Amino acid sequence: MRFGVGDTSLIEKLRKLAAKASEASGLELVHVEIAGSKNNQIVRIYIDKPDGVVHEDCSAVSTLVGDEIEEQDLIASAYTLEVSSPGIERGLYRLEDFERFSDSLAKVKTFSPINGQRKFRGRIVGVEAGEIVFDDKTNGVVRFPYSNVAKAKLEIDIEEEIRRANLGKS
Repeated sequence: MRFGVGDTSLIEKLRKLAAKASEASGLELVHVEIAGSKNNQIVRIYIDKPDGVVHEDCSAVSTLVGDEIEEQDLIASAYTLEVSSPGIERGLYRLEDFERFSDSLAKVKTFSPINGQRKFRGRIVGVEAGEIVFDDKTNGVVRFPYSNVAKAKLEIDIEEEIRRANLGKS
């Protein structure tokens, strides 16, 4: 059975393959997405581990997932498989990510406005009763359900990074 770019069944199958491959390699699956056109799809898989991802980690997951895609004949057209770290400003894709990165700087865009605002920058306070508590630089503390999050990602705290670098030099 073959799937197209917009087919949620494909993304779910790819997510399961990537989760299995990541787990087998001792890694965390962060996110799976499909981009590109119907005839030239890009499958992006983001993986992580506490001490950071290295090339060999990406290669191992890429091989396992690529072999399964071919074996199961999941993608009918040409495709590119990209496996990488989520990066320093990693996306926040699950409610658990907001819990895990409490007290971190982040940018959040919501589907519907909260007090007339849809874009927030500030610090994740935490998660309480299924709602994200966020200390926005402009409007202070706001609360919103995860279902209202359109997009979210961590933001580098430059001052904190400079402090850490200077502490390491001492």
